Amino acid sequence: MAHLALYRAWRPQTFQDMVGQQHIVQTLQNAIRENRLSHAYLFNGPRGTGKTSAAKILAKAVNCEHGPAPEPCNECETCKRITEGSVMDVVEIDAASNRGVEEIRDIRDKVKYAPTEVRRKVYIIDEVHMLTTEAFNALLKTLEEPPAHVMFILATTEPHRLPPTIISRCQRFDFRRVSLPEQTARLREIAEQEGMSAEEEALTYIARLSDGGMRDAVSLLDQIASFTGGNVTLEQAVDATGGLPSEQFARLAAAIRDGDVSAVLHEIDEMMKAGKSADKCLEQLMHYFRDMLLTQLAPETAGTSGRVSDPSELRRFAADFPRERLFSIIDLLNRYQTEMKYAAHPQTMFEIALIKLCTAVGQTTSAEQPGVPASASSAPAGDVAKLQQKLAELERKLDAALQKGTGLSAAGKGQPSVGSGRGSSARDSSSAAKPVRSRVKLEPFAAAAQSPASKELLAKWPQVLQRVKEERVTVHAWLIDGEPVAWADGTALVAFKNTMHRETTDKPANKSMIEGVIGSILGEPASLATVMLKEWQDAASGTAMAEQAAGEELRLVPEDGSEPAREPLVEEALRLFGEDLVVIKDE
Repeated sequence: MAHLALYRAWRPQTFQDMVGQQHIVQTLQNAIRENRLSHAYLFNGPRGTGKTSAAKILAKAVNCEHGPAPEPCNECETCKRITEGSVMDVVEIDAASNRGVEEIRDIRDKVKYAPTEVRRKVYIIDEVHMLTTEAFNALLKTLEEPPAHVMFILATTEPHRLPPTIISRCQRFDFRRVSLPEQTARLREIAEQEGMSAEEEALTYIARLSDGGMRDAVSLLDQIASFTGGNVTLEQAVDATGGLPSEQFARLAAAIRDGDVSAVLHEIDEMMKAGKSADKCLEQLMHYFRDMLLTQLAPETAGTSGRVSDPSELRRFAADFPRERLFSIIDLLNRYQTEMKYAAHPQTMFEIALIKLCTAVGQTTSAEQPGVPASASSAPAGDVAKLQQKLAELERKLDAALQKGTGLSAAGKGQPSVGSGRGSSARDSSSAAKPVRSRVKLEPFAAAAQSPASKELLAKWPQVLQRVKEERVTVHAWLIDGEPVAWADGTALVAFKNTMHRETTDKPANKSMIEGVIGSILGEPASLATVMLKEWQDAASGTAMAEQAAGEELRLVPEDGSEPAREPLVEEALRLFGEDLVVIKDE
């Protein structure tokens, strides 16, 4: 039997055949009985839950020769022809391939004509969210005031992509996922009617894989029955769908629990030899640990929502994993699953993910504590406490030096200056609230902002972003907040609007990768410097003001031509801070 043939044979033909949608069935049947049908319906919900089937059943019910009736008879000529799709007045349109304004205008022109074969014209628009904005605008007026003989039924899996003006003109019905017991009972009925021999565990496994979609469940049963010759067992169902046996899950969980890297690599090698997909294996392993977590937190629901067929084995392993460790395992697998989509070698990513889980036994990795270096997370608690105490002492000395007005040079010669913002913050009692200024000297960059090299960097920045995205999509998410503003002395200066994005980009691993990409694009070694956008704008405007004032400076010179006398306070200030012009702006 060909794939999907079983579903076509068992596709719902009456409202009573709709599995798991009793609330919708009852509402539509009552509307037909009381002659309170709407001119437009919106059926939305997950795939395979019966939206298009319900639309066709409704079209048959309102046009049945023995109706309108709460249930179509499926025996009259009209019902049979609507089922076959040969009635010209019942039109099913796939909006994914007919999404333009011209197709909708054609509908708008034809709705004014009365039906020729049946009682009411019915337009079923599947995947309606794929229509263009112009097509929705063309549909809007017709949907608002259609002729009395026309009914529209819109079906979609993504109702949030529909304009609110369209949704407000429809009666909306939300189709829900079919529950596991309802799916299993329906699959058992189909297997008995088709003469299949199916194990109960296999049917439950198929229902879990379908994720609430009845169509997917029937299609999987059809596929597995074709693969096994009509004898559906759990082992064959797992093998036919590319899943992992529960024994392999158990061996992997034991290896991760014991930190046995060799056993993990051996199991991965066995999976790849069996033709398994690395991303699917990682996804199923994440579901396995999710089921284990549910076994700890909600034992009464774990058996009905999980994908593992041996709950007793799951409970045995759940006792060996602390709850916090299960959370960290699921989080790490989820992150690697996201990165695997862009990886050139998914198997390598899968191996690294599981090796990381093995090496994290009994400790919290730096990946689980964002912002904490790996060396700090593995350092003894005593050393960390000493470092924190020393850091606090240095901060106290720095604050005392600033309050005395001695500047940063008193804290130790050779230290880089933090900028003019520190001097003003020393006079403010709430200095902690002031943002830390950049340690990058911005004057060379401000002078080179309009140079040919800076313009070349700006022109090639989209290529840099694309290459970074290919290398590591997570770094691209942070870097895209930045804007290249200047190139000077082999260094690209990038200005950021968000402090967190800048700090994450400045991490050594991320910064090194970005520098390599910039160097390869520009054809020369490159360094990366970052600055906050507001600080850069201040520096750039200050440089422009200084250049403008340079040609207009007026000096008072005595008659004998000697240098004018300076005030003692000015002399002391020049001795402490130098003669360079500093522009101070209040934030």
